[in-house]
Amino acid sequence: MSDAASHLSYLYTEAFRQIEPKRMPPEVDVRFYPYAGLHHTIRLRSGRVYVRISDIFRHAPLKVHRALAFILVSRLLRRRTPEVHDRVYRDYACTPEIMRAADLARQKRGRKVISSARGQVYDLDRMFDRLNRRYFGGKLPKPTLTWSQRRTRRILGHHDGVHDTIVISKTLDSRDVPEWFVEYILYHEMLHIKHPARFINGRRYYHTKAFRAEEQRFPYYEQAQEWLERIARRYYAPRARAA
Repeated sequence: MSDAASHLSYLYTEAFRQIEPKRMPPEVDVRFYPYAGLHHTIRLRSGRVYVRISDIFRHAPLKVHRALAFILVSRLLRRRTPEVHDRVYRDYACTPEIMRAADLARQKRGRKVISSARGQVYDLDRMFDRLNRRYFGGKLPKPTLTWSQRRTRRILGHHDGVHDTIVISKTLDSRDVPEWFVEYILYHEMLHIKHPARFINGRRYYHTKAFRAEEQRFPYYEQAQEWLERIARRYYAPRARAA
């Protein structure tokens, strides 16, 4: 094990000692891994702890690695992470440089599963063109449009700026779902193209005031909110939403 890896392992050992002082800390194996984005994992196997840290964090300051150690160990032990560690980690992870590096990693290493924009009931291509003319003057650049592979019920729509894709849940491709509701979900994701995420005080905000103001101009906005609540109650899940 290299000196750097040994030092990182020591941070995790110390985190175990402080969080559970009455237990002997386990042996910890820490390595960097080329995840498709900013992702870190911790697992316990046969009495040994394996930590895999995104290689985007390879040159992170020592205090950030220490904060991450407490976050991951707390997660493993099902303990609440001290707010100070969350703040140190977030302040670094949400810097424009790290967020940009995470986006590039997702773009190069990630894989977006694309099916088709044409569903059994609704055609997302035609719907996008119609909404684009009506609400964006036909000027919104068209991303890849696709129905999801599975019938997701919690996230009904998602805009992926890294892969320039809008995914709409296959659950909505049904005659039981009114066309205006599918339009609202797609319109919401189109607004993410017009109103990109903004960095404010080191954090990334997706639903800005301008975004929300324009979203509420959709003619069936109130009815759409009622449908979202209805879907949530139907499937006994947290409130369904467009991402």
